[in-house]
Amino acid sequence: MTTASPQSPSEGTATLDTGSGQQTPDGSVAASATARLALLVASGATFLAVLDTTVVNIAFSDLRTDFPAASLSELTWVVTAYTVVFAALLAVAGRVADVVGRRRLFLWSTVLFTIASVLSGLAPGVGVLVAARALQGVAAAGMIPSALGLVLQHTPAARRSAAVGVWGAVGSMAAAVGPSLGGLLVDVWGWRSVFLINLPIGLAVALIAARGLAGDTPSGRKMPDPVGTLALALGVGGLVFGVTQGTDWGWGSRRVLALLIGGAVLAAAALLRSRRHAAPAIEWDLWRSRTFAASNIASLLFGAAMYAYLLSTLLYLNAVWGYSELKAGLAVTPGAFSAAIGAMVVGKRVGPRGQWAGVFIGSLLFGASCAAMYLLLDSEPQYLAVWLPIGIVAGVGIGAALTGISNAATMALEPQRFASGTGLLMTMRQIGGALGIAVLAAILGRHSIVDDQGYLQVFLACAIGSVAAAAAAPAIRARVRAA
Repeated sequence: MTTASPQSPSEGTATLDTGSGQQTPDGSVAASATARLALLVASGATFLAVLDTTVVNIAFSDLRTDFPAASLSELTWVVTAYTVVFAALLAVAGRVADVVGRRRLFLWSTVLFTIASVLSGLAPGVGVLVAARALQGVAAAGMIPSALGLVLQHTPAARRSAAVGVWGAVGSMAAAVGPSLGGLLVDVWGWRSVFLINLPIGLAVALIAARGLAGDTPSGRKMPDPVGTLALALGVGGLVFGVTQGTDWGWGSRRVLALLIGGAVLAAAALLRSRRHAAPAIEWDLWRSRTFAASNIASLLFGAAMYAYLLSTLLYLNAVWGYSELKAGLAVTPGAFSAAIGAMVVGKRVGPRGQWAGVFIGSLLFGASCAAMYLLLDSEPQYLAVWLPIGIVAGVGIGAALTGISNAATMALEPQRFASGTGLLMTMRQIGGALGIAVLAAILGRHSIVDDQGYLQVFLACAIGSVAAAAAAPAIRARVRAA
């Protein structure tokens, strides 16, 4: 496994791998402009994809008003259809991006995401809305790994950490700002605006990418094994969906057990088949790099803690402190900006060998913040004295940890496999997120919705998960030093 590194001083300037075998001096104006443009379009697409994992939650009550005949379980599919399909296809989409070309898949996916957003915004009923959301999930799975692949491809090795920092900051902000932005849109224009706002942004991103980024040469490798690809997609989808529905359907119910067992069997079959296949659905050999493997473990653990935290904070503010949806969204917004700061600091100020420290310190900061919430919060609102400072520190930790994980993982990847590796890493984070939400639902299910004790227990669980992610950081450090 090779690692990206700048050239030695005796070689003059570092070079930019364009993905086609040609290299451009990293100091050239053209290379710098292309790198910035790639980062711009990748950040825009990532913002849309991550935003749509959180922004719909805030529109849920509005959906119930517009579709009174729909049951609660039917409406939950509006959220679930997107997250399950997104998680199921991420790993496969990364491999496809490296095979057919990252720019090509990025453009197709962005256009499809925009069309699906319009269909969601114009949906006459719940069935059409759920189908459109699933289509959004397909498109988002193609956008994310190809977007980061474009950034890594067009950015000189010496600047990749900073670029990933910016990209990570955008993703962190999208996740955290989604509730406030969604609350504002729903308050003023209704739930349909949550989807229709993607139309101008999606078209702008696709147009800029089409005109400003040259097509990259496909890697020449074969498309992934269709049988293994189907098994992987169904396996991951079954596991995520089973975990997501465990609390509602009952962990011992036949449906949940069938999803979990069937998903595990299919995912295991895909893994075993990938070990022997010439064009595997899963890039099994990527995990031979201890750096990449440890980064994936950290991504799983931190994703579980982070997703549970992001949802539980909104629920706590709304149910326990009585904040409106919009006020709750605005209350967590400072954490979005501090997450961006944490991501930028790790990306721009921390060198390749120090990325493990971003994971370690960021995870500990986030874990300490969750522990502080467990110890200090009560049913009486204390926003300025308690919530705001804790939320800001938690945001810094989220941004630092996510950027450190992404940078550590990409350092273990060969340029022609950037999208494949990114897809696997994001898949682990999404699976972790599903587990975190399941833990949240299981804990809150034992308490009244307005009982603060349930939320405090969730915060304690988030602290434990984040500390576990920090424990994986030394493994990243050891392997980076050996690389």
